[in-house]
Amino acid sequence: MEEFLMKKIATIRTDFPTKFGIPRQSGVVAGLTGKIVFEPLYRDAAALRGIEGFSHLWLIWQFSENVQEGWSPTVRPPILGGNKRVGVFATRSPFRPNPIGLSSVRLERVEDSDEGKILIVSGVDLMDGTPILDIKPYLPYVDSHPEATEGFRSGGWNRVLEVEFPSELLARVPEYQRKALMGVLENDPRPSYHHDPGRVYGFGFGEMEVKFVVNDKGLKVTDVIL
Repeated sequence: MEEFLMKKIATIRTDFPTKFGIPRQSGVVAGLTGKIVFEPLYRDAAALRGIEGFSHLWLIWQFSENVQEGWSPTVRPPILGGNKRVGVFATRSPFRPNPIGLSSVRLERVEDSDEGKILIVSGVDLMDGTPILDIKPYLPYVDSHPEATEGFRSGGWNRVLEVEFPSELLARVPEYQRKALMGVLENDPRPSYHHDPGRVYGFGFGEMEVKFVVNDKGLKVTDVIL
């Protein structure tokens, strides 16, 4: 089997130290930001010349937490309850022949830093430390297809929750992170097949650990641990 060498050009820094809580698709939580730091070999400012003229970018990245030997022609998408198998190429499952992901993000700005020029992007769906393999501009005249159909995902994500966030706990969250964290919680960060009203869930977000429960009334934050 022919193989190709891929080089990591950058690493993205986000508020997610683990996979739990990460939005299921890019753009779902517009307020989630990330910082793209280039590898020394690719810190030439000329490589970014003109990029600030684009509002959105495609990120091509590696599912670094799901690298495995072998592959399966079918997978069980969580959105179908984890009980129905469909073809791997009809899904965005991380368990693929090549562990490559694709995200559409908004380019907020280009910044100068001690690590060269970095990109600040929003709408991210990536774990902290994810390797970036390539970056390309999003071109709406060819990349946007309003007439596109969604297959078995028709209707999109519909598990938006009412969130109860006690004020004394919200006060522990830095103000600049509150809107993004609320967006994560509203979009139900649990695995799609979890429906246990008695379970306390938790995930890392920045320097915090957020605990919550979900019942028929919505999601309630029970603790924010610093």
